[in-house]
Amino acid sequence: MRLGLALGYWGRGPDAGHVPLAVAAERLGYHSVWTAESWGSDAFTPLTWIAARTSTIKLGTGVAQMAARTPTATAMHALTLDHLSGGRMLLGLGLSGPQVVEGWYGRPFPKSPLTATREYVDVVRQVLRREAPVEVDGRFHPLPYRGPDGTGLGRPLKSITHPLRPDLPVLLGAEGPGNVAQTIRIADGWLPLYWAPSRPEVYGEAVGKLPEGFMVAPLAQVRVCDDVTEGLLPVKAMLGFYIGGMGHAARNFHADLMARMGYEGQARRIQELFLAGRREEAVLAVPDAFADEISLVGPRERIAERLAAWRTGPVTDLLAVSPDPHSLRVLAELNS
Repeated sequence: MRLGLALGYWGRGPDAGHVPLAVAAERLGYHSVWTAESWGSDAFTPLTWIAARTSTIKLGTGVAQMAARTPTATAMHALTLDHLSGGRMLLGLGLSGPQVVEGWYGRPFPKSPLTATREYVDVVRQVLRREAPVEVDGRFHPLPYRGPDGTGLGRPLKSITHPLRPDLPVLLGAEGPGNVAQTIRIADGWLPLYWAPSRPEVYGEAVGKLPEGFMVAPLAQVRVCDDVTEGLLPVKAMLGFYIGGMGHAARNFHADLMARMGYEGQARRIQELFLAGRREEAVLAVPDAFADEISLVGPRERIAERLAAWRTGPVTDLLAVSPDPHSLRVLAELNS
């Protein structure tokens, strides 16, 4: 099992610790470093900044939001950074949810998300392969555009720039069993959310039939500390925000996933509290057991014992969320 460093997205501004953490992770032998985006900083620019200060670590978007860019624009970002970094790019993509897609990007959330994702990946693949001008007779991403409000002058185009790697890896963030099954069919890897080593069945039967070389790269908060209860507080804060506020009360993919993992009542309670403005109570309502099974928190010996369970399943890459160099170093030592 390889290790990655997940830096997420910025808060109010740039985090001065991100580049030093990435450099430290590379020295420790981490395989990859990942950036994200929500509705603030983008995923590609910080990754380019990190690329300029490292030399071997792989560079992943975990995830770049599909609604933020047309698929051709995303492919342009990926092939550009792949060239500049000497072939280190890993393109992680995700749909996000209706709240962000419609509220931030001003676009309708696709009524057929699986079809929209499939078309998006098809376009990206065509750009990277550069075998012919890109053409897709698609519902969501038609190329060339032939809609009634167009000029009719569009024609299929092929990238001017020759991609460094036509097989640049494409990974997808997916939660529902149907989405996960499609991801295994069309992508090179999967970025699971809330992975619990003891519950792979939550994501559907397809997880047991992975093709050779397929990446499974879940996020996990990692913190070496003496007090497990205290160490879980950042995990619970994250869960409280995503389950309570990252979506609508009637449509929240994060809450739905927590419910499928056996915590339905708690998930709905977290939503109620968060949407009522009682955010601290929402965080405290996150069960310690749930936060614990999707993270690696506690003394070194406890993390070593729990890490064994992550190795026995389909996980190929553990993406550590940790601003603490000491925790990153301990994880590298335990995984060697």
